[in-house]
Amino acid sequence: MADTIIGRKIEQEILRQRIESKSPELIAIYGRRRIGKTFLVRNYFNDTFSFYSTGIYQGTKKEQLGEFNRQLAYYSGYKWPVAKDWFDAFAQLREYLESIGGDKPIVVFLDELPWIDTQKSRFVKAFEYFWNSWGATNSRLKFIVCGSATTWMRENVLSDKGGLYNRTTRSIYLSPFSLYETEQYLISHGINWSRYQIAECYMILGGTPLYLQMLERHLSLAQNVDNLFFVQNAPLSREYNFLFRSLFNEATLHKQIIEALANKASGLTRTEIMSVTKIEDGGALTKALRNLCDCDFIRQYTAFGKSERGTIFQLTDLFTLFHLRYVKGYRGQDECHWQNMIDSPSRRAWSGYSFEQLSLHHIRQIKQKLGISGIQSDVCGWKGEGAQIDLLIDRRDQTINLCEMKFSQGEFEITKQYDERLRERTEIFRKATKTRKSLHQTFVTTYGIKKNMYSGTVQSEVILDDLFAE
Repeated sequence: MADTIIGRKIEQEILRQRIESKSPELIAIYGRRRIGKTFLVRNYFNDTFSFYSTGIYQGTKKEQLGEFNRQLAYYSGYKWPVAKDWFDAFAQLREYLESIGGDKPIVVFLDELPWIDTQKSRFVKAFEYFWNSWGATNSRLKFIVCGSATTWMRENVLSDKGGLYNRTTRSIYLSPFSLYETEQYLISHGINWSRYQIAECYMILGGTPLYLQMLERHLSLAQNVDNLFFVQNAPLSREYNFLFRSLFNEATLHKQIIEALANKASGLTRTEIMSVTKIEDGGALTKALRNLCDCDFIRQYTAFGKSERGTIFQLTDLFTLFHLRYVKGYRGQDECHWQNMIDSPSRRAWSGYSFEQLSLHHIRQIKQKLGISGIQSDVCGWKGEGAQIDLLIDRRDQTINLCEMKFSQGEFEITKQYDERLRERTEIFRKATKTRKSLHQTFVTTYGIKKNMYSGTVQSEVILDDLFAE
């Protein structure tokens, strides 16, 4: 196991168990692009595969087969004729793998499967046949397939109608880094920022390892942001469009949904999305919403006290939110754009909403600090007449945490006016929902609540350091 892998302990343990098993293994690893799937596999095995090949983005069938052939020659030391189709290619792979003697595991890694499966290539059929006719009978074979959480992965590997469904012995979903993992990653790269700065970095780049890798340790966070997004030919200025194009076949549809949600912080119902985007109701919309949830761009939740028809979709991807708020419409020549916005009202509004989303990404840590990790609970939001709660934790122990998230540079002060608003909101919620549960005011802040005559309203606090728990 490579020491260079930050976090991913659960995923590494799954790989260890599967590789050491006495059975053939077909392991599917999926997750959005740039999240570190390939890095995890290649570094876990120190690039010591029996065979490795990757798809070519927008490559033709001929190009994909050509790359597969070159890799086969490299690993086997034998020059194979280029296969005319994938059935022949997998027959050649089988012949080579059968020649590997000994009793050590035979580890095969096929990366970017969605790119390999070009139109009318019959790649999935050929792979199915290879696995069913030989792979599933060879206890030494550990076959890892990898792809972004696209329509292709869902329909061909994860869905119960997919060609490879029930063939996989284990699937691993790779999610973005947590704050803890982000901090460990930055430290390992010589970047020693305060946790406030790391949180702000997370609110811009999300927990996406490839974006974090682009940070330069001799620059401040604000300078890095300008270099990544706002200088001429900035490396991440066009990332949003590439990300959607490479993930989804119908990128335009997905972007329409995302951009509608970006304009409504509290989220939209399916009906509201249709109204705003003019997308017709049907399977295409259902699939797009599901794909966006699978890729961690949006979350869906049922509002407190509502049936499934009250499902709300909310944009939670921090990188996308930052891009749509500041990068998409940027036409200026200010190469210090972000540094010059430090005290702007727009930036304060963005940071407040982004911190709410950051908190939603760390529900496990919030529950851990509240001491309710072992209590069954539902996490949702609520909107009523004249009041809204973005995060509430509805617990089986007859308690509901009404959460407020506040991103500030010091202790957050509850004023008389704000205290009155909290009390009013609580009563509106109690009357509207007719709940008999205890209602606890819970604050998630950067540095805690300033003690004054109104701070006693708050029953429980979570501070930024708590969100960095492993």
